[in-house]
Amino acid sequence: MAWEERERAKARVADQQSDRMAENREWIATKESAKGFFFCLAVLCLAGGAAWFGYVQIFTKGLERLPAKVCDGAVDRDVVIPALPKTRSAEEGATRQGAGEDLHFSCQVYTSGETFLTGWVDVQRSSLQDWLRYYGADVRDDAVRVSVDGIEVLAKLDAAGGISSVYIPCAPKGVQADESSGPYAIIAEASVIATEEDAGAAVRQAVTDFAYQLAERSYKLAECQAPRGFPEELPRYKNG
Repeated sequence: MAWEERERAKARVADQQSDRMAENREWIATKESAKGFFFCLAVLCLAGGAAWFGYVQIFTKGLERLPAKVCDGAVDRDVVIPALPKTRSAEEGATRQGAGEDLHFSCQVYTSGETFLTGWVDVQRSSLQDWLRYYGADVRDDAVRVSVDGIEVLAKLDAAGGISSVYIPCAPKGVQADESSGPYAIIAEASVIATEEDAGAAVRQAVTDFAYQLAERSYKLAECQAPRGFPEELPRYKNG
């Protein structure tokens, strides 16, 4: 009998050990499954992040890849970026014709979409009142106007695009101001086509800054006879 009891005790111990081993195997298998799950999740997150980064770099950073100075060095790239929607690629180019009172300077920035930003500058025989009548009639009641140190700006924006004009008095090289039949000025105009509808004042400001920097460069190209300083930036527009 004693022998039989010992054998039964051994059998119970063996069964308990077998149960514990089975539980350990299940726990190890569960742990490994959890590790595998989190590893796969981490790989998917990394892959998703890499895909998103690649998408952003390839399809939305076209403007950021433009030169730091566009328009033959006249305009900061950071002025162009807010004026246009994100794009896969962008190109820019500038042209200059004539000199003095015949100066014409222009620049265009095109995107891989259907949007573009363009600006031109001419030396014109025009008074401030003439300029205001022309652009005031064009932009009507939705215009905004800012002035600083004799520099005048009119701008507007709607859902389809925006336009800005800059007026800076200038007697160009070769013109005797007291003999001319009227005042001369640097007149710049810039516009953007097919902007985002909710762009608001940010796009209007960017288009104005684009025109302003073109005008500043043209003042030097035309060799305007009255040296003047240019503010680093124009007064900012406000939303609303």
